[in-house]
Amino acid sequence: MATTIQISKTLHRELVNRRLYDNETYEDIIWDMIEDSAELSEQIKRDIKEAEEDIKKGRVRSFKEIKKELQL
Repeated sequence: MATTIQISKTLHRELVNRRLYDNETYEDIIWDMIEDSAELSEQIKRDIKEAEEDIKKGRVRSFKEIKKELQL
């Protein structure tokens, strides 16, 4: 079932600018943006878990330590 939505002229221009090819539909553009944000969110979750594990295992150095090392 198709539906109609209202969008501002600014958003319309943004959607037009995001087209990868002339015949790309607004639905395709919106789905691509949703997929991109979902993938990014999953990647961020993995990165956070990895960082937490690094902290727990002591695989981190303070800014002060790195700064001292670079001033050699």
